Amino acid sequence: MLFLYSLFFPFSKDYFRCCLGTLKMETVEVTGVSMKRSLSTDENDDLTQADEAKRRKVSECNLAKDQETLDNDCALSNEIVTRQSETPTAGEGRNNVEVQIEEEEEEEDGFLEEEEEEEDGEVESFADMMKHGLSEVDVGITKFVSSHQGFSGILKERYSDFVVHEIGKDGRISHLDNLSVPVDDEDPSEDVFTVLTEEDKQRLEELQLFKNKETSVTIEVVEDTKEKRTIIHQAVKSLFPGLETKTEDREGKKYIVAYHAAGKKALANPRKHSWPRSRGSYCHFVLYKENKDTMDAINVLSKFLRVKPNIFSYMGTKDKRAITVQEIAVLKITAQRLAHLNKCLMNFKLGNFSYQKNPLKLGELQGNHFTVVLRNITGTDHQVQQAMNSLKEIGFINYYGMQRFGTTAVPTYQVGRAILQNCWDEVVDLILKPRPGAEKGYLVKCREEWAKTKDPDAALKKLPVKRCVEGQLLRGLSKYGLKNIVSAFGIIPRNNRLMYIHSYQSYVWNNMVSKRIEEYGLKPVQGDLVLKGATATHIEEADVNSYSIHDVVMPLPGFDVIYPKHKISEAYKEMLTADCLNIDNMRHKIRDYSLSGAYRKIIIRPQNVSWEVVSYDDPRIPLFNTDLDNLEGKPPPVFATEGKYRALKMDFSLPPSTYATMAIREVLKMDTSIKNQTQLNTTWFR
Repeated sequence: MLFLYSLFFPFSKDYFRCCLGTLKMETVEVTGVSMKRSLSTDENDDLTQADEAKRRKVSECNLAKDQETLDNDCALSNEIVTRQSETPTAGEGRNNVEVQIEEEEEEEDGFLEEEEEEEDGEVESFADMMKHGLSEVDVGITKFVSSHQGFSGILKERYSDFVVHEIGKDGRISHLDNLSVPVDDEDPSEDVFTVLTEEDKQRLEELQLFKNKETSVTIEVVEDTKEKRTIIHQAVKSLFPGLETKTEDREGKKYIVAYHAAGKKALANPRKHSWPRSRGSYCHFVLYKENKDTMDAINVLSKFLRVKPNIFSYMGTKDKRAITVQEIAVLKITAQRLAHLNKCLMNFKLGNFSYQKNPLKLGELQGNHFTVVLRNITGTDHQVQQAMNSLKEIGFINYYGMQRFGTTAVPTYQVGRAILQNCWDEVVDLILKPRPGAEKGYLVKCREEWAKTKDPDAALKKLPVKRCVEGQLLRGLSKYGLKNIVSAFGIIPRNNRLMYIHSYQSYVWNNMVSKRIEEYGLKPVQGDLVLKGATATHIEEADVNSYSIHDVVMPLPGFDVIYPKHKISEAYKEMLTADCLNIDNMRHKIRDYSLSGAYRKIIIRPQNVSWEVVSYDDPRIPLFNTDLDNLEGKPPPVFATEGKYRALKMDFSLPPSTYATMAIREVLKMDTSIKNQTQLNTTWFR
């Protein structure tokens, strides 16, 4: 059986207690097999939705090739996509996509073009490297709610076995089913994509990004017709946001002169006068993508469109190792221009275009609909029936999934705990010191250099990609020094910093809900918490029968929550006390790290649950059609009557901030950690 996850922050194995000497006291989906790790956030997190809005400013938008070149050389898109995915999201953005863009960050030194060669000697297997990681019990995931017998199956043997469709605020499931472009007489002709020469485009690119000392670029109009000049004007303005044009006569010849009208800010705020007033300012579209997370996808789109990433908006981020379908909005980019990307971008498809007055906002979605295939299942039809009926009728424990905590021996929650304890030396140590596990070679060398010299500049030189969390922290230490770690740590984007402490809250919540279920089972009891509107109240003895287990919530620790009035309240206090934290004072001297807390339902019952067991012989064939398959008219798969393998195809919908992997865990009753799954089956790695 196999589960693949995004590799989060890598950490070392050892944990040195911050309070030693002062207190005696003392839980996104797979990257490639290249062993790289990247920053990521949970797909739809009720704790971080506001913070995720800050991700609007993504990694710096470098100029990509023009559209005509892409049409003729689409293979380059793979390289660009790969390089984008190697650059974790960096910088804090703004929630309003029309705000001015911040000054551009310093350019990176570049990327490694090739993987480093393995050193001589026996190469450690991926499973061996992952044995240092976390298992479910390490983060408090220990209980099940159903009584059926578990069975095995392989999740995400192919990324196309996991499909996510966003559920919008109107309850409609997003599908890509229309590639047509809305008819608009004010849109330029298709000629705008081919009228400029390669040399013209190169010069315009450099002018647009202020990469030379020129203040303008001149283009001679060989065919002296108004129609030809109009097309050139349209091409420059459409393909190079921020540039304006005018026609000049020079020595009897006509030239079109391109120049900057509004400086660097124009890259973020497309020309208002060139957009029809009668048309909504935002083009909404459905984005179908394969094996790319949302931020990577927006990075790629922004590069090809030559715009800043923060003019895009969306309702939630989606996993990488999956096929996902979600709605995106972009400021003042025509549907025609977006649709042109379909001719060359691989693993992307844009459609269902419409013009709207408003952008999309994080958290507006109602949830996500999942179509999941578990291949090579061992369960009998009866066992599958029992498991799926239980999922439909009872649900699953609403644990925070393993993606929340990383995959190595020092998980994200330990960094979060050190932040809350004000142990800043330990925060640096946990993030930067060497550790076992699967990592890029240059990251290993960076850690070794840091351990040897404690010199941030020397360690930083080992990193070709400096927007990873290690690179950002080292840049901060270089700028502020080892005596001002708080400021150095602050260079890391706020949302990524907060993910550490939210991971600690999740760790506590997982452990406490396991204790709650162990102590009181699957029924509400006196002292439990339920929500009345947004307010939590205790269940009184007389009202116990008025509620079900699906009404009960548990708090994430913070200064603005109340705790149950039974044994679990003391368990919260004991756990935080053991971690040198005061449950009655969750305010931090640094305001960003103060925890207000939140409430989370302990049991989630999926909606729209359906399933079927199918037989197949070839493990390489898809077992259902995607939206793109349907658009292309592909026939549905034909299943074998008595196949060599059996698969469970399941459909269900979940609200935001819940993990589909935890629902699947309940069905299979198997540990979903990458540590455990790689020990069971590593054939996917080959």
